[in-house]
Amino acid sequence: MTKQPDHARLDRVIAEARKHSSEREATYRERALKLFPWICGRCGREFAGVRLKELTVHHKDHNHDNNPLDGSNWELLCMYCHDNEHSRVMDEAVRGRSSGDQSSVATHNPFADLKAKLEGKKG
Repeated sequence: MTKQPDHARLDRVIAEARKHSSEREATYRERALKLFPWICGRCGREFAGVRLKELTVHHKDHNHDNNPLDGSNWELLCMYCHDNEHSRVMDEAVRGRSSGDQSSVATHNPFADLKAKLEGKKG
């Protein structure tokens, strides 16, 4: 006789896992929003007010458990660029390319000359 799964227990386990995931996400999202300007790291759009919810935290190494306090594994991306990034990674996986292949990494950095530009305005 095969033992039937305890659906109520499974539901509780799944609900608890989702709760912990949401709590963890809220923690690193709040830290990221304090560390970084509210600008998408890909398209450069600015976010504030009610639209701030459209800005997401992207884990550069795709490991949601890797959350260093300095934010070195995060970048803020708008939900469109975030979806695009994950789609691109999935497309690369289908094509058989590794995510460590530097030729497949986006090279645009909207903050590349920010320090120099800010210093230039002071003078």
